Amino acid sequence: MTTAYIAAPLFNDAEKAFNLTVDSRLHEAGFRTYLPQRDGGDGAAMVARGAEPGTVRAQLFTADVTALRTCDLLIMVLDGRVPDEGACVELGIAYAQNTPCVGLQTDARRFSGTNNNLMITGILSTIATTLDELVAHVSQYLVLSESAGDR
Repeated sequence: MTTAYIAAPLFNDAEKAFNLTVDSRLHEAGFRTYLPQRDGGDGAAMVARGAEPGTVRAQLFTADVTALRTCDLLIMVLDGRVPDEGACVELGIAYAQNTPCVGLQTDARRFSGTNNNLMITGILSTIATTLDELVAHVSQYLVLSESAGDR
């Protein structure tokens, strides 16, 4: 089964809820997903329960980088005033290992994706502006991975 890594901001309830919606739509389309807020852990909650912040940061970094090394596709949510720094690093890691990368930008502040940094848009094969458009685009990866004998 094809695994999609969802690189996205996850620092408030609205972002986390949207990420879960993206995750759900990808599951419905036939993808297995890695969603850092769910699969790596919620760092703020871990620290609130008494975990040492440095240990939490190291644990989350290791979990996310490990998932990036094994994913088949990266989905980057570009919403926000600027793309999330952590998602940009995740995008760079995926690019360095030749993982296909697709953007999702529903935020109209940088409409049509024309005002994103060229180092981001240069990596992305496309920037979808709706979840339906994203699912339609990434579904081709399922067909390709099935015909190539998915991991």
